[in-house]
Amino acid sequence: MMAIIAFLAISPLLSLLISSLRPSAELIRNGITLTIPWNELSIKNYINMFTNAGNYWTWYLNSLLISGLTIVLSLFFSSMVGYALAVYKFKGQQFIFILVLLILMVPFEILMLPLYQLMTALGMIDNYIAVILPMIVAPVAIFFFRQYAIGLPKELMESARMDGCTEYGIFFKVMAPLMLPSFAAMAILQGLGSWNNFLWPLVVLRSNTMFTLPIGLSTLLTPYGNNYDVLIAGSVMTVLPVIVLFLIFQRYFISGLAVGGVKG
Repeated sequence: MMAIIAFLAISPLLSLLISSLRPSAELIRNGITLTIPWNELSIKNYINMFTNAGNYWTWYLNSLLISGLTIVLSLFFSSMVGYALAVYKFKGQQFIFILVLLILMVPFEILMLPLYQLMTALGMIDNYIAVILPMIVAPVAIFFFRQYAIGLPKELMESARMDGCTEYGIFFKVMAPLMLPSFAAMAILQGLGSWNNFLWPLVVLRSNTMFTLPIGLSTLLTPYGNNYDVLIAGSVMTVLPVIVLFLIFQRYFISGLAVGGVKG
C-alpha cells in the first residue's frame, strides 16, 4: 500500500520528466501523460534550454539568490526571536507572542497591499530586497523556534553564565547547536516557500531580468505562442534545488525526530 501511495505521489514528477523528453508538437497534441513514446524521446529540449533559453538562467540565478538569502536571514532572525520569547522573561513578552500568533492567522494577501506601499515608499520596487525583506522574520518560523526552544535544558544556560559566557555566546555556542534539527526543518520549509513564491515577487518585480523562476516560466505561455520545450524542461530543472536542499538537511531532520522519540 505504501508503494502505491508513493507511486501516486511521484507520478506528477514522472509525467513531467517524460514530457520534457518529448517534442513540443507531440506534447501539444497529446498533453502531459505517463505514456512513454520510446521512439520520440530525446534530449533536444534540454539542449535548446542550455543553448537558446533566453533569460531562463537569469531567472534561475535570481531564484537561487533570493531563496538562499531568505533561508539564511530567516533562520538567523526568526531563531533569535523565538529563542528570546521562550527562555527570557521580560515585560510585554506575552503581548509580543500574541502579536506573532495574530499575524500568523492573517492571510498574506491582506498584508500585501500595505507591504507594497511600504516598499514603494522605500524605493525598493524591482529590487531583490523588496522580495526578501518581508520574509526574513516569518511568524511561523518564530512560533516553531519558540516551541522548540521551550524544551531546551535551562541548566546549560546557567552553567554557561557561570563560565562567563555572554547571552549571545550562550545562544550561538550552546543553544544553537542543540537546535540544529529545528534549523533543518525550517530551512526546508522556508526554502520551499521562497523557491515557489509567485504572488509577492510578481507584485514587486518589474523588469524581465529580475524575475524569479515561477514568474519567468509563466511568461513563456502567451496568446502569441507557447514555448513548451523550455517550459517543461525548465520545470524539471526547477525541482533539482528543492531535492538538493532536502538531501542536505534530511539527516539533521531525521536525527531530531529520533532524539524526540528517545525522550518520549
